[in-house]
Amino acid sequence: MDEAGDDQATTPSSESAVRPRGRARSSSKKRPRPRVSVVGVLGELLVTAGVLVLLFLGWQQWLGDIIEGHQLYGQSVHQSQQWIKEAGPTKAPTDPADPAAPPVITASLSTGKVFGYLYVPRFGSDYARPIAQGTALSVLNKGNLGHYPTTQMPGAVGNFMVASHRKAYGGDLEHINNLRVGDHIFVGTADGWYQYSFRNLQFVVPTAVAILDPVPDQPGLQPGDRIITLQSCNPFFSTAERIMAYGTFDKFYPIAGGPPAEIAATVTGKS
Repeated sequence: MDEAGDDQATTPSSESAVRPRGRARSSSKKRPRPRVSVVGVLGELLVTAGVLVLLFLGWQQWLGDIIEGHQLYGQSVHQSQQWIKEAGPTKAPTDPADPAAPPVITASLSTGKVFGYLYVPRFGSDYARPIAQGTALSVLNKGNLGHYPTTQMPGAVGNFMVASHRKAYGGDLEHINNLRVGDHIFVGTADGWYQYSFRNLQFVVPTAVAILDPVPDQPGLQPGDRIITLQSCNPFFSTAERIMAYGTFDKFYPIAGGPPAEIAATVTGKS
């Protein structure tokens, strides 16, 4: 019994002395390397490409707008200071029968020519965007608001209409939906600043053309007001419809008298 017990007691220890050596030998064998498949490589490339696309869109839709917006603002300050420096005598009203009529640009403008700047206090104290002639992408993609050549000029009786991007290329009209009744909209030119008061928003289909009429959306009606119309796409990242913002003319500030107090700091860059 005792000898048998001793044998049984020593057997496990002798086996344990052998097994570790067996495990050590088996662990020393090299594991097979995973095989690289074409599908796996393509998958990784697609993921990387997707990340790069998202980064580019983030740049274009957010950070790019901020950077370009600051550049456009700086451009407006420089041009406004130049206009103020070169200011001559206040121009006579375009319509002598109406002493309150502001001067109106009558010169022929080439496509892409910047003739004014848009100021909207609701959009921020550093908001100023150039207004150029024409609505082609070659004009809008430079951060400009494009003036429809078939509509009136600032201060004229009728419809002065401009369009721009909602996002990207400066995001000129990103916050158009935030306008409130009575908000002032200013257009600055070499003659001075035209003040309009925001009236209402409208949503239309892209094919609507009556919005270009002298009285927007009222074909054949003779205009009596001086109207500004801002147009952009709606909703964000879509061209499904157009969002329109309308305002009516209030007052003109001649260039020689300096900018209106509400946008003086924005115009001079001393905000």
